[in-house]
Amino acid sequence: MVQIIKKLTPNLPNRKFSILEILLYTVLISIVLYFGQTLFIPLSFSMLISFVLYPICKWMEKKGIHKTVSIFLSVSILFILFMGITYLLFSQIVGFLKEWEAFKNKFLELLIQLNGFLEEQYNVNANFLSELPKKLMNNSGVQVFYSLINTAYSISMTFFFLIIIPVFSIFILYYRQMLTNVLYNFFPSNKKNDIREVLTETINTYYNFVKGMLLVYLIVGVLNSIGLAILGIPNPIAYGFIASILTFVPYIGIIISSLLPIAISWITFDSMWYPLGIIFVFTIVQILEANIIFPLVVGNRLKLNPLVIIIAIILGGIIWGTAGLILFIPFISIIKLIADRTESLKTLSLLLGVNTQPKKI
Repeated sequence: MVQIIKKLTPNLPNRKFSILEILLYTVLISIVLYFGQTLFIPLSFSMLISFVLYPICKWMEKKGIHKTVSIFLSVSILFILFMGITYLLFSQIVGFLKEWEAFKNKFLELLIQLNGFLEEQYNVNANFLSELPKKLMNNSGVQVFYSLINTAYSISMTFFFLIIIPVFSIFILYYRQMLTNVLYNFFPSNKKNDIREVLTETINTYYNFVKGMLLVYLIVGVLNSIGLAILGIPNPIAYGFIASILTFVPYIGIIISSLLPIAISWITFDSMWYPLGIIFVFTIVQILEANIIFPLVVGNRLKLNPLVIIIAIILGGIIWGTAGLILFIPFISIIKLIADRTESLKTLSLLLGVNTQPKKI
């Protein structure tokens, strides 16, 4: 796609943007994204879903299925996958609750042993451990109030996103031709093919991102399973891949997926070393996934610098929270796509790329 960006923006100056200018624009865009996150987060997820589902809808329409039906079926497939992940999440919670009484007794037994150890070895009265929950309850009235407010707000925003994202996705898919025509009208009519090529490469970028994520989950599942098998935990493959799939839910997923194997191993083997071993395995794998596996696998598919991937994850988390951890990677990839083909953005292309030279125009 040579000279596309130059054709689309013929009045763009030929001078190169400096690092200072790039940073300034980055700060300004970040401010807009932060204060407009209520709109931009669901809209961005909807665009991601629409780009991924578009080829499926197109294939169904070529088979003679009505446009509305194809969109409904495509969104339904995605909804079923989402419900499957939700089922795994709640099944882990239910499984942990079934083991809660035995787990609680083990925990209380551990506290008693720890009290005895501290008193015997260091002559320290450690009864404060058993009184700690009561003290926390007595001094946490205000904290509980604010926690309830924050929880209610988080739940309401989650339900809002769960409703509005599918609605946005359906309308984007249904009115895709109209939206494309609107985009065409911003540029001269002879640039239509160039715009179509940009859109095609954008869709391919999102597809490569999704395929990279699936490969990351596979690698993480294998590593989790190997670690649990070495420890001798029952059903290591099942627990390993459940933990891998639930990493799709940042922070919460890995915590919930680890509770059940921790409880079962502690009850089964009657030793604290097995739960600690599980925590160690999951922690090491998560560190590898966040700092090595994800940047390398996804970065290679999107032709992004692994350092840029890590920075994008951190920046996305700061601006949009957990949503930014997912969405900012394809955003950066699209910026790289444009920078590769724009001489004035050569500096930015070099910053984002992986030992590749931008095309000159």
